[in-house]
Amino acid sequence: MMTPLAAAKAYAAAQGSALPAASSGAAAPASDFGAMLKDAMQDAVQTSRVAETQMAAHVQGKAQLVDVVTAISAAETSLETVMAVRDQVISAYQEIMRMPI
Repeated sequence: MMTPLAAAKAYAAAQGSALPAASSGAAAPASDFGAMLKDAMQDAVQTSRVAETQMAAHVQGKAQLVDVVTAISAAETSLETVMAVRDQVISAYQEIMRMPI
């Protein structure tokens, strides 16, 4: 089960690898966050495809069970991370909507 702390750690790790190093103290452009989300979604889709390929290979007798289990576990972890980030974004949006004007 993905906890908020694990999601925050995954987000922090992704932030560290996705953002370019800035030479000045200026904040990174807003498009970097969108690019990071796009990359995360593409990575989740790719791990799901790898898991599907491994399952098909195992059915055909071309892959070991341990490889299938590892691929499925990676896909599950990737999906749980995406869902945790989605939940946090929805929660932040709801909090913003409750703010008085």
